[in-house]
Amino acid sequence: MADTFGPMRDGDADDAVIGRDPGADAPRKEPIRVLVVDDHALFRRGLEIVLAAEEDIQVVGEAGDGAEAVDKAADLLPDIVLMDVRMPKRGGIEACTSIKEVAPSAKIIMLTISDEEADLYDAIKAGATGYLLKEISTDEVATAIRAVADGQSQISPSMASKLLTEFKSMIQRTDERRLVPAPRLTDRELEVLKLVATGMNNRDIAKELFISENTVKNHVRNILEKLQLHSRMEAVVYAMREKILEIR
Repeated sequence: MADTFGPMRDGDADDAVIGRDPGADAPRKEPIRVLVVDDHALFRRGLEIVLAAEEDIQVVGEAGDGAEAVDKAADLLPDIVLMDVRMPKRGGIEACTSIKEVAPSAKIIMLTISDEEADLYDAIKAGATGYLLKEISTDEVATAIRAVADGQSQISPSMASKLLTEFKSMIQRTDERRLVPAPRLTDRELEVLKLVATGMNNRDIAKELFISENTVKNHVRNILEKLQLHSRMEAVVYAMREKILEIR
C-alpha cells in the first residue's frame, strides 16, 4: 500500500515532512481520531484502508466537501482533520476557520495536489497545522498524523521553500508601522524560532542549542502563548511579518 499516493523514493520517509516529532512512534493510550475529507470517494476509501492498518490511528468519519466537514467535525470532535484544499460547495481552506470554531482542539492537515503558494499561505492563516502534497507515500501520511497530534507542524519540503520565499518578499514589500508593539521574545526564544523557521524538529533544535528537548518544547509553547498563536508555522509567519526575525 506504500505507493497509493505516489512512488516512494529513497529518503522520502525522512525528508518529505518538516518538524517530525521524535516521539511520534511512542505508544498512546487512545488512538488518534481522524476525519478524512476529500471530494473523491475512492481516495477517501484508500486513506481509510491504509490508516486502518495503523493501531494508533482511527478514522472516525469522512466527508465529501467543506460544508459536510464542518458538520462532521462538530459531531465527532476528531483529533485530526485530513482535508483537501479544493472541493465543491465549500473548499478546505474556507472550512478550516469554521472547523476551528466548532472543534477548537482539532488540528487540520491539508492533503492536496495544489502547490500554489497562495493556497499554502491561506491555509496557514486559516489555522491549518500541516500542508502536504498528495505525491507523498501512505507511510508518510501516518507519520504526519502522529507528528501533528504531538504538536508538530508538517509541510512538504517543496512548499516550505516557497513559504520562506514568500516571507522574504512580504518583508521587502511591506514597511507598515505596527500600531501595537509586538510581544517581546527572549534571545533564547528568538534562537528557537529561527531554527523552527528552517524546518528543524525539537530534537535537532535541542542538539543545536545544547539544551534538552523538553526545554525546547517549553520555549515553543511560550512563544505561541506570547504571540497568541496556535501553531509553529503561524509563529514563523507572524515573526516574519512583524520583522522579529529575518531568514536570508
